[in-house]
Amino acid sequence: MEVAASARACLVADVGGTNARVGWTLDGQSVQDVVVLRCSDNASLAHILGSYVERMARSHPGMALREAVVAIAGYLQGDRLVNANLPWEVSVARTADAARLESLVLINDFGAVAHAIPGVQRQTLVPLLPGQRDPGMQVPALVLGPGTGLGAALCLDRTGAEVLLTESGHAALAAGNPLELAVLQDLATRWHHVDNERVLSGTGMMHLYESLARMKGETPLHRRAEQLVAAADAGDATARQTLDVFSGWLGSLVADLLLTLGAREVYLAGGVTAHIAPFLHAGPFQQRYAARFGSPRVPPPVWRIDHGHLGLIGAAIHWRSRTSCSVRSIEEHA
Repeated sequence: MEVAASARACLVADVGGTNARVGWTLDGQSVQDVVVLRCSDNASLAHILGSYVERMARSHPGMALREAVVAIAGYLQGDRLVNANLPWEVSVARTADAARLESLVLINDFGAVAHAIPGVQRQTLVPLLPGQRDPGMQVPALVLGPGTGLGAALCLDRTGAEVLLTESGHAALAAGNPLELAVLQDLATRWHHVDNERVLSGTGMMHLYESLARMKGETPLHRRAEQLVAAADAGDATARQTLDVFSGWLGSLVADLLLTLGAREVYLAGGVTAHIAPFLHAGPFQQRYAARFGSPRVPPPVWRIDHGHLGLIGAAIHWRSRTSCSVRSIEEHA
């Protein structure tokens, strides 16, 4: 792709505990030349960003990357990013200096996912409800992401510029039937506050499995979510029960959040939803979600997103909406 010497481009990155995805954007929506790097193979965030700047300067001589928006988990204390899952410390000012950037903006990683929703092609969305139709994007839209934790945000406009982050993952988990109440009582012996992500996340799924196994007098056999899903596929009854309960409980929470926050549709993102997709479509999610609305009201649409670069697209859209940001500005999200 030819880039005019006067073109204003922005480096965008999505940095997790294991991998960093890096690319660049001209239009604030599409992302070019994406590379995926292992964080542990790099000495710092500055090395990741600076190396990419140098690489693009060689391959696109007319382009100078001087701005960057990085989607990353954690929160800022002054100039320092607090994130225990990263292999290195991050100072915003030192990172910008070392990477030769004039502007470096850090945004919340799940906030970036919410920013990205309008940039996702509608034909790639997977409907979760029987007979669900697509009237086009409806705002405000609830974006929920069961992953390591449970991210939740509202996308407030059809450009993706305005996003409201929530701490719904840390709100108290509510039981909807006797089995869920028994699980809550069991988990309450371990934690004083059992919040939504204690169950409805990748880690939480294993808490749920262990609790169900204990109640059945079984020794838990699986230690990771991938093992649990494989066991459920292979006919393990407790593993299958775990995914059915997880899916139903998630459907109930999605409906609760949609009603509480006044959303008009829902987008499910995150690695967990992709990993358990067959179980999400199996029935418990749909039954519990639809039960919150009742006849004759049509439940608002729920979409599953399978897209590997949502964080990058969200960072690009954020840059497009904030191109007047000051030098070395920082958007701080808890």
